[in-house]
Amino acid sequence: MTRVVLPYHLRNLAKVDGEVRVEGGTVAEVLDALEVAHPALRGTMRDPVTGKRRSFVRFFACQEDLSHAGHDEPLPAEVLEEKEPFLVVGAMAGG
Repeated sequence: MTRVVLPYHLRNLAKVDGEVRVEGGTVAEVLDALEVAHPALRGTMRDPVTGKRRSFVRFFACQEDLSHAGHDEPLPAEVLEEKEPFLVVGAMAGG
């Protein structure tokens, strides 16, 4: 299982409190599992047609930005061992 921490607005959309646990060893597998378990999340973190990450969503694990890494690469061992969570973070923009 992979521990996932969602930002507040996605937790509300998915109707969950705190961490979510899903099966998955890569970013793509985790996102797939989240969308299956919580259909309201479909299209919120990645484009449903292209599968590309949404511009204002970032993925982190073990203090490492995984947003631009290959989504089929294995997550860090600490995440796979449930020692660290996989974080979905809403990016901020403004001027």
